[in-house]
Amino acid sequence: MSQYTDEFKKQIVNLYNNEKSPSEIMKEYKIARSTLHKWVKNHNGTQSFKAKDNRSLEEIELLALKKELTQLRMENDILKQAALIMGRR
Repeated sequence: MSQYTDEFKKQIVNLYNNEKSPSEIMKEYKIARSTLHKWVKNHNGTQSFKAKDNRSLEEIELLALKKELTQLRMENDILKQAALIMGRR
């Protein structure tokens, strides 16, 4: 969970968007450069700081495929167990 509130992040992004220098923002608020740029990129792109709202199409597809793979593996295990039980009869 983030230590910063969305409201705080919005204020920082607004400072950046209103042309306050990134160096000043980082120094004044003790924020890493990578954090500042991530917040700006995410909020200016989707108006959201949530990872799920800022995923690329490839990331969304990969997550869906991983979920499907997990489901198929579970179904496969169930079928293997059923085949073993039926084979004993």
